[in-house]
Amino acid sequence: MIDPYLEYKRNSIMTASPEELVMMLYNGIIRFVNEAKQAIDDKNIERAHNSITRAQDIVLELMSTLDMQYDISKNLYSIYEYLSRRLIEANLKKDKVALDEVESLVSDLKDTWGKAMDKVRAKVYSKG
Repeated sequence: MIDPYLEYKRNSIMTASPEELVMMLYNGIIRFVNEAKQAIDDKNIERAHNSITRAQDIVLELMSTLDMQYDISKNLYSIYEYLSRRLIEANLKKDKVALDEVESLVSDLKDTWGKAMDKVRAKVYSKG
């Protein structure tokens, strides 16, 4: 039997715009960082490792999809590279401070991305 939640999630991903996918990826990083912090609190090292690794995989995906012809992509690459390093450090030391920093930076990126999406939508829809 197909899980309706998983089916809905799969359809959401398949029908999302590239801009919405980036937002989903930012949300995924935040979710996995929070799971890792909880796992560290619970002394569940394996779950912490797995959650941090999943966050790292998302950051690497974001890095690999940048179009480096643009300055903004180069700047984002540097930020993603820093996030990747902090996640590696967090995983090695099970460091919640590093995870807090990653969560804060990704939350800022997510907020900025959301504002940019809103501005683009406003321009597109105002042209009618």
